[in-house]
Amino acid sequence: MDENGVLIELQDVVYSYAGGNGPVLDHVDFTLHESERLGLIGPNGSGKTTLFHLIMGLVKPSGGTIRVFGKTMEKEADFVMARRGIGFLFQDSDDQLFCPTVLEDVAFGPLNMGKTFSEARDIARKTLADVGLTGFEQRITGKLSGGEKRLVALASVLAMEPKALLLDEPTTGLDEATKARLMTILKELDKPMVVISHEYDFLAKTATSLCSMKQGRLIKDSGLHFHHHIHAHVHGDDPHKHE
Repeated sequence: MDENGVLIELQDVVYSYAGGNGPVLDHVDFTLHESERLGLIGPNGSGKTTLFHLIMGLVKPSGGTIRVFGKTMEKEADFVMARRGIGFLFQDSDDQLFCPTVLEDVAFGPLNMGKTFSEARDIARKTLADVGLTGFEQRITGKLSGGEKRLVALASVLAMEPKALLLDEPTTGLDEATKARLMTILKELDKPMVVISHEYDFLAKTATSLCSMKQGRLIKDSGLHFHHHIHAHVHGDDPHKHE
């Protein structure tokens, strides 16, 4: 974190797919502060997930600067250190879960960060309890429901005790009960986060501010309004529907 409380900062970042027609991200500026819970909206293909991948070092920009926790990201070793402090929830839980059992999946991160087997196991059990999955430790990951996988994936992220969270469409495919549980978990977390979602009602209950991604540009929305029936409209020009 820098002296102004900025955890993640992108300056003038450009990214294009090989053989693509124009940049996916077109000179994007972005900041996440230590007390911020930011909702990120925009149409499919607008570059939201690419923004996360750039922050995590999964793809490299063709221009611009990325800083994480006050350090400029210049080489892979920089991103390796940054990933230790950023919890990234993939859009597809199957991309995140690869161990045979739930306990092994959630303990993997702490083990990779140098915890002993006993410490990692205790952290995993506590984190599973925190997300309401006590008793799931020996369940086979591949046989879980979509909602259960989502919560296990979140637990695997939280077990690493990240300083900030990047959550890519966390509610996709969830039933209402699991979605409500996820919302409660996120509201109780005292962590800065960026949440990509198409669900305005969900963002209204979890985010404190919004950005919209359109045609490769990122726009910080000062026109966010929460109504008495708890949903958000941004400028009124982004079509959506309520559940």
